[in-house]
Amino acid sequence: MKKKQLNIKMRTEQNKTIVLSLFFALFSLFSFSQVKSSIDSTSIKIGAQVTYKIEVDTDTTSLVIFPEGQTFSPMEMIESYTIDTTKQNNRYNLIKKYGLTQFDSGKYTIPRQKVLIGTKTFFTDSLNVEIREVVVDTTKQGLYDIKPIIEVEKSVGNWWKYLLLTIFIIALIAFLLWWFIWRVKPLTKEEEIALLPPYDRAKLALKQLDESNYLQNENLKGYYSDLTFIIRKYLDEKVYDRALESTTDELITRLNLLKEGNQIELSKDDINNIETILKRADLVKFAKGTPDIALAEIDRKTIDLEIDHVKEALPEPTEEEKLLDKQYKEDQERRKKTKKIVLTVGIVAFLLLGTLVGFGYKYGFGYVKDTILGHESKELLEGEWVTSEYGFPPITISTPKVLKRIEIPVAQDQENQPKSSSFSYGTMLDVFNVTVNTIQFPKQMRNAETQEQANTPEVDLVALSEKALQGMEAKGAKNIIALKDKFKTPNGAEGLKSHGTMNIPTVGSDKLREAKFSFVLFTAENVLQQVVIIYPDNDTYANDMVERILNSIELNPKTK
Repeated sequence: MKKKQLNIKMRTEQNKTIVLSLFFALFSLFSFSQVKSSIDSTSIKIGAQVTYKIEVDTDTTSLVIFPEGQTFSPMEMIESYTIDTTKQNNRYNLIKKYGLTQFDSGKYTIPRQKVLIGTKTFFTDSLNVEIREVVVDTTKQGLYDIKPIIEVEKSVGNWWKYLLLTIFIIALIAFLLWWFIWRVKPLTKEEEIALLPPYDRAKLALKQLDESNYLQNENLKGYYSDLTFIIRKYLDEKVYDRALESTTDELITRLNLLKEGNQIELSKDDINNIETILKRADLVKFAKGTPDIALAEIDRKTIDLEIDHVKEALPEPTEEEKLLDKQYKEDQERRKKTKKIVLTVGIVAFLLLGTLVGFGYKYGFGYVKDTILGHESKELLEGEWVTSEYGFPPITISTPKVLKRIEIPVAQDQENQPKSSSFSYGTMLDVFNVTVNTIQFPKQMRNAETQEQANTPEVDLVALSEKALQGMEAKGAKNIIALKDKFKTPNGAEGLKSHGTMNIPTVGSDKLREAKFSFVLFTAENVLQQVVIIYPDNDTYANDMVERILNSIELNPKTK
C-alpha cells in the first residue's frame, strides 16, 4: 500500500515537471526576440553615405540597447538617427538607422554589432561594402591656375561689447559723483536768507513778522518773542556775540560798557529804547502781561529804527578786517573743495577695491592681478587661437599663434633622403614653444629596414622618444625627468606621449629656469609625426594651453 502511494506521488511530480517544461517552452516561444541588420547599398562612392539598419522584434517588457559610438570601424559613423518604433499587439518592432561613410577606396567589412535585449546579448551579421573611387576625366575637366592667397580680415571679437560696458559704468559713476557731490545745487529759501548780511536778514525778518497773523490772533507772546529774537540776533552778530543767551540786564549792561569804551557810537536813548522793549517782552512772555496791540506795533517800528541806528553806530571795517573776511571766505571755499575731492577719491577707491575683491573672490586674486598687470601665458591662452593643418600628411592642431615654417637644409647630393617639414612658434628658450615635425621616409628605405629587422616591422616610438630627449640635452636642457604614456587623439590615432620637467637656460643669463615639456609621437607606414610643447613650470595658464593643444590634435586618416 505504501509502495503504491509512493509510485503515485512520483508520477505526480513527473507530471508537474512536464507541465512546467511545456509552460516555459511556450513562454520562450512567445517572448523570443529577433535581430536583423541590412544596408541600403553595397557599393558607394568615396564620401557618400550608406544607411545601416538594425531591426529588432521583441516584446514590450524588454529593454533594448543599440550600439553607439564608432563601433563600425573601418567605416565612420556620421549620423545616428532616432529609433523608429512600431507596436503590434504586445510586441515592438524597433528600427535603428546609422549613416556610415569612408574616404578611402577599397572593400570594407562592417563588423558585427552588439545589441542588448533585456539581459541577453545578440549580434548582427557582418556586411561588406565597396567604396569606389570618383573617376575624373581630365580631358573634359577644366584646369585652372592656383588661386592667389586671400587676406582674411581678423575677426573683431566681443571686446567692443566689454569696452562699451566699461565706458557705460564709468560714465554712470561720474554722473552720480557730479550729481551728488560736485553739482552746484540750487539754494533753498532758508539757505538764501542765511547768506544775506545780518542787517538785510534782520530787515527781512521784520517784514516776515508783519506778514504773520500774531496781532490778528492777539498772540502777543509769539509776536514779542520773534521781535526780540530779531534784535538780539542782529546784536549777536554785529555787537556782542553772547546777546542771544544773555538776560536783558546783562545785554543792556554790555551795551553801556561798549558805549563808554567808545567801541560803539550808540546813544543813551537808543539803549533805553532797546531796554524798554526787551523788558516789556519779558513781561509778556513770563508775567503774562497784555500790552495794547497798538503799543506792539509801535515797538516793532522802534526796533526797526534801532537796527538802523546800530548799523550807523558800528565802525567801518578796516582794510585788514576786510582782507581777513575775504581770506576766511576763500578758506571756506577751499575746505569745501578739498572735502569734495577727498569724498570723490574715497568713493572711487571704495568702488575699485570692491570690484577687485569681487572679481578676486569669483576668479581668484592671482587671475585678477595677472589681468591688471599682464601675463604672457594668460594673454596667449585668452587670445584668438588658430586651428590649421601642418605638414604632409597633415597634422590638425589648435595653437595660440600661427606656427611658422622652419626651413631645413637638404643635402642635394644624397638620394633617398627623408622629407621633413617643421613648423614652430617660439624656441626652447622662450616662455612658450610649440613645434610640429613631420618626417616622411622613402618607401625603399623603409622596405630595407623591414628586411633587416623582420621581427620589428614597426618604428620603436620609445627609442625615438629617448633620442628626442637627447636632442633637448644637446640644446642645453639639464635634469630631465620624463614619463611615458600612451596617447590617443579624439579621432582615434594612437601614439606615445612623453612628459616631465627639466631645467633650461635663461636668455641673457647663466641661470637655469624650471620648465615642463610634453611631446607626442605618431607613426604609420613611412611617416613619423611629432608635436613638441615646452612651457614654464608652475604656470596654470600654460597648463591649460597644453591641455587644449593636446586635445585638439587630429591626424590625417591615412596616418592612423
